Amino acid sequence: MAGLEDPPPVGRLSTSGTPPDPLTRLLVRPVLQVAPRLLGAVIRHESADGAVAVRVSEVEAYAGEADPGSHAYRGRTPRTAVMFGPPGHLYVYFSYGMHWCANVVTGPDGQASAVLLRAGEVVEGHDLARRRRPAARADRDLARGPARLARALGLDGDSDGVDLRTSAVTLRPRARQVGTATIRTGPRVGVSGLGGDVAAFPWRFWLDGDPTVSPYRPSVPRRDPRRGR
Repeated sequence: MAGLEDPPPVGRLSTSGTPPDPLTRLLVRPVLQVAPRLLGAVIRHESADGAVAVRVSEVEAYAGEADPGSHAYRGRTPRTAVMFGPPGHLYVYFSYGMHWCANVVTGPDGQASAVLLRAGEVVEGHDLARRRRPAARADRDLARGPARLARALGLDGDSDGVDLRTSAVTLRPRARQVGTATIRTGPRVGVSGLGGDVAAFPWRFWLDGDPTVSPYRPSVPRRDPRRGR
C-alpha cells in the first residue's frame, strides 16, 4: 500500500530535550500515516470494575481543518480542543445523543487530527465486556462498531482528554506494523457532504477478513420531523 513507508516523524516531538517515547513518535506523524499503523494496536482501560482490552481492527482518519468530515473542520471549539493536541490523548465525543465514540489524537501539537477507533476484538476482560454489552450475540460483536468499542471498554465523557501514556486508558501499538497486503481502505462510514466523497476521502482502514470489522453503511440524511422530511 502506497504511503505506509517509514518517513521521518514531523512536528515538534519534545520541549524538554528528552527523547520522546515510542507512542509519541508514532502519533506525532500525519493522521493518514498513523491510522493504518494503529491496526493491531491494543487499547486497554483499567477501571474500578476491572480491565478490558481491545485489539483494533478498523479505524478512520480525520484531518481537522483540512477535512470537511472532521469535527474540527471549522476550527477549535470547547468540544474539539483536545483534537488540537498534543498527540497521545483520547478525544471522546457523544454521538447523536446516544453513544460515546473514542479517537486517538495525532499529528503535531496545534494541528487538529484524530483517528476514530471503529472496531476491534476484545482480548482481555471478556466477562466485563459482556456485562457492558449484553445485547452482543457473539464475542466478535462486543466491540464491532465505534459505540460498541467505547461501551465495551467503559469509555465515556470522563475519558475525554486522558493521556494514553499515563492514565488508566493506555494504547500499545504492535511491535511490527501489520503487513500492508492485509490492510484495506474505503470510504468513511456515515460521513455526509464533501467529507463523504468516496474518491477524495477513502480514509477508513481495516484488516481484511477480520470478523470484528463493522459493516459499511453510507451516510443517510437524517429526517427532521419539524420539516416533515
